[in-house]
Amino acid sequence: MSKIVLYMSMSVDGFITGPDDGMAHGLGVNGERLHDWLRPGGVDPGSHRPADETNATVFDEAMATGAVITGRRTFDHAGGWAGDHHDGVPIFVLTHAAPDEPAPGSARYVTDGIDSCVAQAKAAAGGRDIMMHGASTAQACLRAGLLDELELHLVPVLLGQGRRLFEDLPPDHVELELVRSLDGPGVLHLRYRVRTEG
Repeated sequence: MSKIVLYMSMSVDGFITGPDDGMAHGLGVNGERLHDWLRPGGVDPGSHRPADETNATVFDEAMATGAVITGRRTFDHAGGWAGDHHDGVPIFVLTHAAPDEPAPGSARYVTDGIDSCVAQAKAAAGGRDIMMHGASTAQACLRAGLLDELELHLVPVLLGQGRRLFEDLPPDHVELELVRSLDGPGVLHLRYRVRTEG
């Protein structure tokens, strides 16, 4: 059965972008440092395959997902990945209001909440896991009890400023179970399962 997996590069102090992230700098000032582990490669996910075996394994797992869920902010800052995040899989963009223009390529806007977004992605993923992007969307998914796993790419840098992954979570207690730890050049890949009650 499909799992919803958040894939996120993050600094040791919890930032997923540098300061001043926006359309001109999707990852903020010096935020590209968080993706150095993907090198060498091009600018799109399809050509970003790392040369190192460990990093390549983690990358290949992400690229084997059957759908993508992302927030509108992340989608816009990434230029919508020109409508194709990887291999033409459907991209579900969670947003409060869809723009007048249709989403590019294999992307579609979802305006009726995280539950619907997850259900649509699971129906489209063909049994494969679903990649999640975006801090706000991940938090909404976590609050709804729909996030299954987190693949955090912990980069040994302190950014000091920017956007934090878990900035606006309520004070609820969320237990995570470490299911894998892989040490790659310039990054520690930590995979956690979100523990559910009972």
